[in-house]
Amino acid sequence: MLKQNLQMRLGQKLAPQQIQLMKLIQLHTLEFEEELERELEENPALEKVADENSEEEYSKTDEEYESEGNESIETDFDVDEYLYDDEPSYKTASSNYSADDEEFDNQSLLTEGQSLYDYLLEQIRLSNIDDEDLKIAEYIIGNLDTDGYLRREIKSIVDDLAFSQGIYTTIEKVTDVLENYVQKLDPPGVGARDLRECLLLQIEKKVSSDSAVILAGNILRNQFDALANKHYNKILQKYDIEEEDLKEALDEISRLSPKVGGNFDTQTITINQEIIPDFVIQVKDNQVIPSLNNKNAPTLRVSDEYKEILSTYSHDKKSTEHKQAALFIKQKLDAAKWYIDAINQRQNTLLQTITAIVKLQKDYFISGDEKNIKPMILKDVADITGFDISTISRVVKSKYADTPNGIVYLKNLFSDSLTNDEGEEVSTKEIKMHLQEAIDKENKRKPYTDDALVGILKEKGYNIARRTIAKYREQLNIPVARLRKEL
Repeated sequence: MLKQNLQMRLGQKLAPQQIQLMKLIQLHTLEFEEELERELEENPALEKVADENSEEEYSKTDEEYESEGNESIETDFDVDEYLYDDEPSYKTASSNYSADDEEFDNQSLLTEGQSLYDYLLEQIRLSNIDDEDLKIAEYIIGNLDTDGYLRREIKSIVDDLAFSQGIYTTIEKVTDVLENYVQKLDPPGVGARDLRECLLLQIEKKVSSDSAVILAGNILRNQFDALANKHYNKILQKYDIEEEDLKEALDEISRLSPKVGGNFDTQTITINQEIIPDFVIQVKDNQVIPSLNNKNAPTLRVSDEYKEILSTYSHDKKSTEHKQAALFIKQKLDAAKWYIDAINQRQNTLLQTITAIVKLQKDYFISGDEKNIKPMILKDVADITGFDISTISRVVKSKYADTPNGIVYLKNLFSDSLTNDEGEEVSTKEIKMHLQEAIDKENKRKPYTDDALVGILKEKGYNIARRTIAKYREQLNIPVARLRKEL
C-alpha cells in the first residue's frame, strides 16, 4: 500500500552571490585583476570607470557598500512580469550550483619554453641509433620525471614496451639503451636511477686530470654512504688523504646538480613568480595605517546604455525575439549588479581583516623585527572582525602586504604560542628564530645536538622538550647535527 508523507527539512544552500564572493575573496591581486578583466569582457552591462579618488574607496562604511551594491535597475515597466508572463518557469530558471572547489584558471600566468622531454628527443633522433633502440630510448625518455630521473623499474618498462608498443625486448637490452644512449645525452646526469648515479654521471663527464675531480669520482663510486652520512673520518682513512684534499673533492661534488631537469620547463610551462602585494601598510607617527592595493579597489558601474536598451522593449511585448533579447539584457544587468556588490563586499572584508591583523601585530609592523611577532591564530582575527574563521583563511591565503620593512606573506604572521619561564605567551616563531640563530652560530665541526639546543634555549627562558626542538628543526628544514657537520 502506497503512502504519502509530508516532511520538513532544514538545509543550508549558498546563493550564487555568496559563492562568487567566496571565490573573489581568496584571489590575490594578480588573479583578481584577471578575473575582473574576464568579467568585463563577458558582461557588456558591466563597466569600469576611471577612479580619481580611489583612496576614498578604502574608508567606505558598510552601509555605503550595501547601498551601492544593491542599487536597483530602474525601468518604466515591470521587467519580471514582462519576461515571464507566459513563459514556463523551467525555461528561464538559472542554476545556483557552483563547483566551489574548482581552481581558478591560471593559464594566463603561464609561459612556454622547451621541455626536458623535447630537448632529449631532439638529441636522440640526431644520434646514430637503430630504429628499435630509438623506440626504446624514446619510451625511456617519456618515463623520466621533471628532475631528469628514471624512477621506474626496468622490468616495468620492458612489460610496457611489450603491451603498449608491441616491442618485445629484455631487461638487459633496455638497460643497455639507457646507459649507452639516454645517459649520454645532455644535460649530464639525465636518466639516472638515483642521486648517486646522477652525480657520478656528471663527474665522469668532466675530462680532467685534477686530483680533486678524480677523488670526487672515487668517493661517489665507492664511499657514497659515508659521504651521505658525513662520515668524513672514514673517507680520510680509506684514501689516506689530508682534510684539505677531502675539502677540495667535496667542493667539486657540491658544484654538481642533484636535479638536472630543473632548468627546463615542465610540459613547456613555467609559473610566473611575480608578487604583487594585496595590501599597503604605512607607519606614520608610530601609527600603523593599512590600506588596499589600488588594483583591489576598482570603480565599477552598471551600463546606462544597457538600462536604456532594456526599457525600449516595453513598447513591444508580442515579439518573441524582443522577449529573448530582453531576457538576455536583464540577466546581464542582474549579473553586473551582483558582481559590483561582491566586489564591494570583498574590499570591505579584506580591509577589515588587514586592520585586525595590524591591530594584533602593531609592534612588529613598527619595528620590523620578527621577534616582535605576537602569537596569533585565525580565531583571533575572526573574533575582532566578526567574520567566520573560514573567511579569514580565504583572505590570508596567498596574500602579501607591502610594509616599510619589505613584502610580507600574511600567513607568516600567524603562529601558535608557548609560555616562557616568566609566564608570558610567546610566539613559536620567536622560538624558531632563536633556534635558527643558535644553529647558525654553532661550530660546524661539532654541531649542537638536540639535547644541547634544549639547554641553549632554556638559558634564554624557553623551557622546551627535546622532541619539540626536533619538530621545530624539521619545520625549519634543518638536518640533524650529524648531517650539519662540516670540515
